Amino acid sequence: MKRIFSGSQPTGNLHLGNYLGAIKQYIKYQEEGDGFFCVVDLHALTLPQDPEALRKKTMELATLYVAAGLDPNKATLFIQSHVPAHAEGAWLLQCIARMGELNRMVQFKEKGKGEETAGVGLFTYPILQAADILLYDADIVPVGEDQKQHIELTRDLAERFNHRFGEVLKVPVPMIPEQGARIMGLDNPEKKMSKSAESASNYITLLEDPKSIMKKLKRAVTDSENVVRYDREQKPGVSNLLEIHSLLSGESISALEEKYSDAGYGKLKIETAEVIIDHLTPVRERYKKLVETGEIEEILITGAKRAQEVTGGVLERMRSAMGLVSPYRK
Repeated sequence: MKRIFSGSQPTGNLHLGNYLGAIKQYIKYQEEGDGFFCVVDLHALTLPQDPEALRKKTMELATLYVAAGLDPNKATLFIQSHVPAHAEGAWLLQCIARMGELNRMVQFKEKGKGEETAGVGLFTYPILQAADILLYDADIVPVGEDQKQHIELTRDLAERFNHRFGEVLKVPVPMIPEQGARIMGLDNPEKKMSKSAESASNYITLLEDPKSIMKKLKRAVTDSENVVRYDREQKPGVSNLLEIHSLLSGESISALEEKYSDAGYGKLKIETAEVIIDHLTPVRERYKKLVETGEIEEILITGAKRAQEVTGGVLERMRSAMGLVSPYRK
């Protein structure tokens, strides 16, 4: 079976774009391979966080993973900081990484804005992300288009490590879905739906109230043409609604174009909202049940144990290859 690894930061509100671009892929891959899915709380520390809010968001994200369909009997779900190998593996990779390649990371330029006050962790976190992946001998890494540069760095580091120390690390392959990788904001369809958007009108959260979903969809930005046609360049708002509808309903975009050809934008918006509500209502109900039972805590304990078993072997290979003395065992 192919090994799959991916993770998400516990910051902001998990939204429809995250679900369609990431979690929906996880659910698919857990049926096809050996999946490891992680709440990357260490990555969240690269920017200032309120400690209590971070703890709350970490548990919320893990619970939403399961509520949305991740099955702990088929995949491994855990919290990054519960597996110490991530931090040590990142240090080993930092020792072969180069300043130049980190300077080229687009996300650091965007988040750090070139200021000297930007945190060192924000600069080096792509190496921690590389360790996250390489420690699991991952074959496939499902990511959005915006993370492609980081996966390329991961591959470069793995190949460099292997060139210096022998065939120790598996070089992973990114998997970017053709649809769903870039769900756009409802208030600005030319920019990606974002957890950090200034306006809540930008996104639909996975726990959103049905009335709020309908209200946001009715106000979704389209254009003045009132012709339902998929055209990302000329009609980004309408195309975004068609893509969301298609991904959740299973109907092809061409079938939806025909269905709404004489209906105008109003019907498309309302029925897209209804599809979203139908899809997210069971998620909200499962989430509430998981919170009430406390089941998620046991799932995370079990997941961390399995993750430690896997990462322990890879980390020892790395340590040995680099010349570190293995820990003495009694």
